[in-house]
Amino acid sequence: VAGGNGQGAGLNQLNSPRYIFVDRQQNVYVSEWANQRVMKWNKGAKEGIVVAGGQGQGSALTQLKGPLGLFVDTLGRLYVADYGNHRVMLNIPANAKWAQNGVTVAGGKGEGDATNQLNYPQGLFVDDDQTVVIADTYNHRIIQWKNGDTTNGQVIAGGNGQRNGLNQLNSPTDVLIDKETDSLIICDWGNRRVVRWSRRSGTTQGEILIDNIHCYGLAMDEQRNLYVSDDGKHEVRRYQLGKKNGTLVAGGNGEGDGLNQLNSPGYLFVDRDHSVYVSDWNNHRVMKCVEGAKEGIVVAGGQGGGSALTQLSYPSGLFIDTLGTLYVADMGNHRVMRWTQGDKKQSSVVVSGNGEGAGANQFSGPFGLSFDRHGNLYVPDYNNHRVQRFSIEYGL
Repeated sequence: VAGGNGQGAGLNQLNSPRYIFVDRQQNVYVSEWANQRVMKWNKGAKEGIVVAGGQGQGSALTQLKGPLGLFVDTLGRLYVADYGNHRVMLNIPANAKWAQNGVTVAGGKGEGDATNQLNYPQGLFVDDDQTVVIADTYNHRIIQWKNGDTTNGQVIAGGNGQRNGLNQLNSPTDVLIDKETDSLIICDWGNRRVVRWSRRSGTTQGEILIDNIHCYGLAMDEQRNLYVSDDGKHEVRRYQLGKKNGTLVAGGNGEGDGLNQLNSPGYLFVDRDHSVYVSDWNNHRVMKCVEGAKEGIVVAGGQGGGSALTQLSYPSGLFIDTLGTLYVADMGNHRVMRWTQGDKKQSSVVVSGNGEGAGANQFSGPFGLSFDRHGNLYVPDYNNHRVQRFSIEYGL
């Protein structure tokens, strides 16, 4: 019913299968220790489908490290015992729903530079313990808010004025955590550089990883290659950490709307096949650039800026889950959208869609986008100077 084609990572193979679960349709789920993934084999199928992990060993929300026990409930929610990461992971089913009223988990006290305030937040990263790390753009700092502490955040990089010193940032737009070195990697947009700051206590300055780059968005693959969008050169490059010269992976053919062009690329996501997804800001679309391809594929929008379900308006943060579902912060339409795999023609509204505003069910310029390990959705609400969390409700 699964595997039997030798040891390997192909969709018709298994490598050190451990635990299994059989659902009511007799589909078989298998945790694969060596391939760091969970496979679903539909009854009678010759190949399986990756439904969790499969993006190399790691601790990101799309990765596993020694998956063991698993369970699928009647709503289609997959739970995986992620042994090496000391956690239980929950997959987002295709029919998942979220509460329509968000809860403010950072900021929301008006524009300002106090530790309980934000000033036009953009990118964010949600850690395993639900700590939210935010690019607090016009406070020129990175600030983190611990889960449950909605009173004050903690400045962990910058915050020393808008200059180019190693202890300073200038309009940071994105941030991620490199677990291997326990450090922050930051798009220091105004200083045209990518910098790294250690998360260890006592750190007072960062180091420059890449300079002379108008960086806007960041992503990292399982081999710790760094992907950076350059909204000045309208391109995305892949860098080995410690190297100054990158390899072109998207755009790089001037500003434009051709399939080999980008127009102000913003946020990025890299999947298990090293395909790069790019929010192509001024083209109102999301592009998928397969590794080695000379042209990209439009996977969302691309029908001109607008508010129809086939359109986007200045797309920003994005996330692709293990089922291939694409989530996009549709900034100009003040909503978060979902495109299921293969359906680039029409999307559905995940949260908001209630017009611009400051209500619990509204946004005013949603920018970044991320999920925690439970499937809750986090969105920086740019003009409202806050970060909103929307609790997952699945198919209920």
